[in-house]
Amino acid sequence: MPTIRARLLVVLVVLFGSVSVAGVPPATAVPPPGSLWFDDPTVTVRDGRFTDAHGREIVLRGYNVSGETKLAENKGLPFASVADARTSATALRALGGGNTVRFLLSWAYAEPERGQVDTAYLAAATDQMKAFLDVGIRVYPDFHQDLYSRHLFDADSWYTGDGAPKWAVDAGNYPDESCGICLFWGQNITQNEAVTRATHDFWHNAHGVQDAFLATAQKTMAYVRQNLSADQFRGIAGFDPYNEPHAGVYDSGQTSRAWEKDVLWPFYEKFRTRMDTAGWRDKPAFVEPNLFWNANLDFQKQEGGLLDAGALGPRYVFNTHFYDQKAISGVFMWGKAADGQYTGDFSTVRDRAAAARTAAVVSEFGHPLAGNVSDKAPTVLKAMYQALDSRVKGADWWSDPAASGPVLSGSQWQWDIYNGRHRELMNGNPDKVLTAGDAWNDEDLSAVRLDDSGKPVLRQDARLLDRLYPSATAGTTVGFTYEDRSRDGSTTLTWNPVPSSLPSVQRLVGSGQYGLLLWRSDGGPAPTELHLPAGFPTASTTVVSDLGTAHAPPAYTSTTPIGVAPEPGGTGSRRLLLTAPDSGVLHYALVTNGATAPSADLLAAARSELAAWAAKEVN
Repeated sequence: MPTIRARLLVVLVVLFGSVSVAGVPPATAVPPPGSLWFDDPTVTVRDGRFTDAHGREIVLRGYNVSGETKLAENKGLPFASVADARTSATALRALGGGNTVRFLLSWAYAEPERGQVDTAYLAAATDQMKAFLDVGIRVYPDFHQDLYSRHLFDADSWYTGDGAPKWAVDAGNYPDESCGICLFWGQNITQNEAVTRATHDFWHNAHGVQDAFLATAQKTMAYVRQNLSADQFRGIAGFDPYNEPHAGVYDSGQTSRAWEKDVLWPFYEKFRTRMDTAGWRDKPAFVEPNLFWNANLDFQKQEGGLLDAGALGPRYVFNTHFYDQKAISGVFMWGKAADGQYTGDFSTVRDRAAAARTAAVVSEFGHPLAGNVSDKAPTVLKAMYQALDSRVKGADWWSDPAASGPVLSGSQWQWDIYNGRHRELMNGNPDKVLTAGDAWNDEDLSAVRLDDSGKPVLRQDARLLDRLYPSATAGTTVGFTYEDRSRDGSTTLTWNPVPSSLPSVQRLVGSGQYGLLLWRSDGGPAPTELHLPAGFPTASTTVVSDLGTAHAPPAYTSTTPIGVAPEPGGTGSRRLLLTAPDSGVLHYALVTNGATAPSADLLAAARSELAAWAAKEVN
């Protein structure tokens, strides 16, 4: 049927030409290769969780694509070409285990002249989005800004920004930029008067700049909607209206909480209206609170978290960032991160989203991979992923799995295949050509780079990045944990060992990696899915579940309780599929690559131990 439909489309185009109707997407395209009957990338918010078309809970995991958008070298696009976007998308799926990307866009390049949207830029950006959508990766675009605009900064400045176009900066007649004594670029947010005044003007719509931004955002969304197929547009998860919002400077007597209530939230409501008008009514807005609301340095922290926005419901997602500024400072945290380091911070995100009755996503997190604090990266990132997986630290997980909470969605900063290969004229200065790292304010956080042959390779431990996680749960997640055994140098980090009270499970896992999912079924026909990392080849994967046991699980069929299938997109990535046709029943599944050809007796003993443990720990 898809082939016939595609041929008919070609005939119609030849006879009648290409027709585009406002608000109506082109004809449906062929689904990504490897798709199965239940593969529908639609994202909705229901009962405080992300859900798909079958009502399964879904987890959005991936990366920001990419900081290259903040540079001028590729004119505000994440990639130099669609071919590079395709290369990156395939690698992100196969090497990084991602199923979603936060796709950066630039206002400066979308509207270089006031009131004139550059459709060539929108076309190029949309084509690059398609490279991800076509391999089954969901996308949520983000109009990105940092320090308001690069056009605020002098050619010889130590820093730069991105976001607003030159005409918006020229309208404000801002003072010469200066951060004073600033050791980190982020200090410009509150210390550089040019940045603070320009940011304040945006939020107060001085010179009509906010109106112009909203108009451009609407035109951008309408363009994307009209130039993606229906299948591709289903893979658009939502839209992030504004990166890391902050007042710049508060009005006299204004608090950060009042600013969120009186200034930021009305902006989001306006943006929501623009989404609806552009044909994005069924897509949620991924709204960010004051960027300092969950800072882990007391002198940075500001009250916020959209506390006065009420129940956000299904049309909004609580969207936040988290970086460990103590670790990044090199002063406030001297050692490495440890087991459970960020469970409190990420539990705050879970709790805030639950109070707002919506889903949560940590759309940026990460740690520098170069510089004097880069030695902390292996432990900091492990602890962050651990906190995304569960609100319980590893040492306590087996004794309290039901306290895990929902598995959080997240997008690591960042995925930039040009890392270390840039040629960026900083602030347009030909005497300051940046090539190292991310080529932006001395950052170096990309999880990927190209090797000498032009092949994408990971810059971090694959065990850390390519993770087992429940990408779709047919029912309600009760608890999840993953022991990735990632490494800090030559040391293998094991923060969640199998307890000695489960000797057969302990023997089965051995020194291997393992994940354990507990869920209550919903009676639907679509299976529960877990992403299988490349380090879990089918021949070496063992599953122990109340649904059965399997070493080297068979290919998935609708009648196979435990099976393996490719993930959509033809990238070589795979998934484990667990089918439980009942409803309201507690299920468990241990997935490990530890034992080689375990005996039937060992599998049976491990299953018996897990059954007794689950019955005891989960009421």
